[in-house]
Amino acid sequence: MSVNHSTYLKRGTWAVAVMGLLLPTGVCEAGAKYRVVYAFDDQNGSDGADPYASLIADKTGNLYGTTSVGGANGQGTVFEIAPDGTETVLYSFNDNSQNDGADPDGALVRDRKGNLYGTTNVGGAGGTGTVFKLAPDGTETVLHSFVDNGGSDGARPYAGLTQGASGMFYGTTTVGGAHGQGTVFVITAKGKETVVYSFNDNAENDGADPYGPLIMDNAGNLYGTTSVGGAHGQGTVFKIAADGTESVLYSFNDNSENDGADPYAGLIMDKSGNLYGTTTVGGAHGQGTVFKVAPDGTETLLYSFNDNNANDGADPYGNLLADSAGNLYGTTEVGGTDGGGTIFRLAPDGTETLLHSFQGLTDGAHPYAGLIEDRKADGKAYLLGTASCCGAGDGDTIFSIRK
Repeated sequence: MSVNHSTYLKRGTWAVAVMGLLLPTGVCEAGAKYRVVYAFDDQNGSDGADPYASLIADKTGNLYGTTSVGGANGQGTVFEIAPDGTETVLYSFNDNSQNDGADPDGALVRDRKGNLYGTTNVGGAGGTGTVFKLAPDGTETVLHSFVDNGGSDGARPYAGLTQGASGMFYGTTTVGGAHGQGTVFVITAKGKETVVYSFNDNAENDGADPYGPLIMDNAGNLYGTTSVGGAHGQGTVFKIAADGTESVLYSFNDNSENDGADPYAGLIMDKSGNLYGTTTVGGAHGQGTVFKVAPDGTETLLYSFNDNNANDGADPYGNLLADSAGNLYGTTEVGGTDGGGTIFRLAPDGTETLLHSFQGLTDGAHPYAGLIEDRKADGKAYLLGTASCCGAGDGDTIFSIRK
């Protein structure tokens, strides 16, 4: 990886999956049943390693994702996991000889024809990342190479893409743009890229350095977070209208209010337009929060993580997942009973339950991405995710846990 993942991490989006389960293992709370679906093994020379993004799934239960390193060229992969747990490396990135991208950290998007779209945060013609398309036959096309040469283009996209109803793809870059502080961009399936907005924290109390993916409402408005900047320098929740106008809905302020700070994840939205997300630090104990921002910009701190004396998780980097009862599910990168991170559930009344504490043995550790849902034919629901460290064979894991 080109960045320190204890400081800068990236998120993906969530989707619905149908998946078989394998290899029971791990330590669980609240009677949850944890299983390893797949353990990566980069020692064999072709498998990927360090999956930092969320998974996506097709209608038949195949899972798709990215690893930031590993593969045939050591620069990351796109992989598929079949319902029986069999993994196929669909593509190995190679920036050494063909201006390809490298180090994909965001989740994928899949269209109706089976094409996969994503980003890499380095590589490409400009060396600062790409947007790519991977056809079902394994043919990769670089749709756009980011070139931040003092112009207006963005650079270093860590998040994956969001597809709008029109078929256009929207994303963020962490740096670059007119002010060097990151962008929101739109790109067509044929590769025509346009910068929608350039962040500018220098003079406008705007946010900067967006690491998370975007979401879009029915009116075409985009919502996201910036990891720094804003009125207090600790990150923002923002909205970009269909005409490109940006509004800072909320500026985090951990200096005097025990608020959260430094959000790296994207957002989710309920039917009333409330936004939910996580901050990596801040809160009552300085170890991250779960928050809600109402349409009028009012923020509510829903939970402050506290690993100091309760074996709670800490440092959540991933997106949240909500169910129909209003429960929120997510991961923390560290903390828990063994320090390797947790899977948690937050009830509407603010009660938190640890569903799993990662040991870093066979079960993996340090989950950075959010979760997706797997509802099986028997009606039972499971959560699927990725862990970036220390699974079986000293690799990384894809895991499933009963809700």
